[in-house]
Amino acid sequence: MKTAQRFKLAAAALAIGLSFATGAVAADKPSVVIVHGAFADGSDWAKVIPLLQAKGVNVVAVQNPLTSLEDDVAAAKRAIDAQPGKVVLVGHSWGGSVITEAGVNDKVSSLVYIAAFAPDAGQNSAELGKDYPAAPGFAHIKADASGFLSLTKEGMSRHFAQDLPAAATAVMTATQGPILGKSFEQKLTVAAWKTKPSWYVVASSDHMIQPALQRDMAKKIGATVTTVNSSHVPQQSQPAKVAQVILDAVSQSK
Repeated sequence: MKTAQRFKLAAAALAIGLSFATGAVAADKPSVVIVHGAFADGSDWAKVIPLLQAKGVNVVAVQNPLTSLEDDVAAAKRAIDAQPGKVVLVGHSWGGSVITEAGVNDKVSSLVYIAAFAPDAGQNSAELGKDYPAAPGFAHIKADASGFLSLTKEGMSRHFAQDLPAAATAVMTATQGPILGKSFEQKLTVAAWKTKPSWYVVASSDHMIQPALQRDMAKKIGATVTTVNSSHVPQQSQPAKVAQVILDAVSQSK
């Protein structure tokens, strides 16, 4: 065999070996699967995702159908099953209810709640705030003829994301995902936080889920808590702080 041919074969073998080694390392580090909330879509995480990717973390943002709890849980489960190894499951707002149900998957190592609902088994999302003052953003939710709920332009700019510029909230209003109102009344059958370590980011200036309710839910589930002075979308107004909480969960995953 000529020297040039031997060199090419050796280089090819080395490349294959490196590719397997790289794959093994990637599989050892948990992936992050993010579940967005109501009145939003996966682009809600556009500022956090690059920060996670820069640390070598594989990230997938689920696009919720927002047609029922079951449908959104099914979408999250498909994303979890598609990952090569363990998963840190992140949920914002309504997405917290979704990850609470979907997170019982054996591949899920931990849960991260971002200004999110954290119901118990047998509870629905709507009842969680019944003992707290109504959040001011609720007055700006409108229903269409099919029962899907969306936020008005004023609701988005003054209550959902009041710490973002008008240009940003205008885009968020246009791209929001309406949610079937009955979804909030559907009860969970399991609560993954009972068996999985959890992190919680409390948004202290939230107009959609009362900060006091967030703190109480975080305490109930035994979460590691970080508080940020932000609107309902700290992933947009303070992405570095939110990314750090997720990275903490990734680094501590087993």
